[in-house]
Amino acid sequence: MPSDQLAPLVADLHLLTVLAATRSFTETARRLGVSKASASMRISELERTAGVLLVRRTTRSVGLTEAGQQLVNDMQPAFRRISESYSAARDLAGTPRGLIRLTAPVALGRQHLAPCIAAFLQQFPDIHIELELTDRFINLANEGFDLAIRHTNTPPETHVAWVLCETRSLLVASPQYLARRGLPLHPSDLAAHDCLLYLQGSHAGRWTFARPVGASGKCKPADDAVERVGVHVAGSLKANNSEVLRDALLAGLGIGLLPDFSLPPAPEGSEPPLVQVLPDWQVQGFFGERIYALRPWSAQVPKAVECLVAHLRQSFAQGFAGIR
Repeated sequence: MPSDQLAPLVADLHLLTVLAATRSFTETARRLGVSKASASMRISELERTAGVLLVRRTTRSVGLTEAGQQLVNDMQPAFRRISESYSAARDLAGTPRGLIRLTAPVALGRQHLAPCIAAFLQQFPDIHIELELTDRFINLANEGFDLAIRHTNTPPETHVAWVLCETRSLLVASPQYLARRGLPLHPSDLAAHDCLLYLQGSHAGRWTFARPVGASGKCKPADDAVERVGVHVAGSLKANNSEVLRDALLAGLGIGLLPDFSLPPAPEGSEPPLVQVLPDWQVQGFFGERIYALRPWSAQVPKAVECLVAHLRQSFAQGFAGIR
């Protein structure tokens, strides 16, 4: 197709790549600042011009046909390169500016990221942030995000990863619950306790503990000479959000596993509202040991993203207080 015929279609082709990421005309329209009716009409016109069906519409979902997916796969690298080139040219102006699409886990985002972002936007008024808090896995490149905050042990090799801080997970309960039900002395004792479970895959109802043989303290999964114990646990509540579990633990409903960033602070001069259980043991396979800022690899990082990462690294440098 001659370039003079292709040029009018570029915006609609970009709309198709956004629709492929969102699988929703409503979200696509919101992201691009157009009406839902306009977005749908432009896709229909694109299909008419191409002479092939690109989008499969149902009352419940939007998907791509084989032709539509192939077109998106071929175009995404080009649009990504255009975006990077435009950002690089804009960065030559000197002042960081532009939109950053950011995603983070719900609890971490609400408790610690939101205050950082407020301070950042006051410092950089020409930068705008669109923050999506979700605990689901997001493909950053496919869904158009510039940056993700995640706690993990193994960041993907296809991404640029900046360490923000160390983090750890602790088994905790309220003093009231332990006074009522007793303090577990070994992981096997948990089978007789009410355990509040974090929903994560098929192993949510089984906790695996590890500790160095003949020693106490933190144990890494790769350590040699470790003792491991698996125990089936159950309780009255399962949730995929650490804030929900924290509130239930504070209410004395049982024993649960929390990342340190979700632990409630102790009032000045008072004992912590949650205390650690089995401190010599570490539960394996749930939360990561570091908080990262992740970005799909690219030859150049926009200045606005660099500034945000630097701000987050400074803000998170001390980690989280956890339990005294």
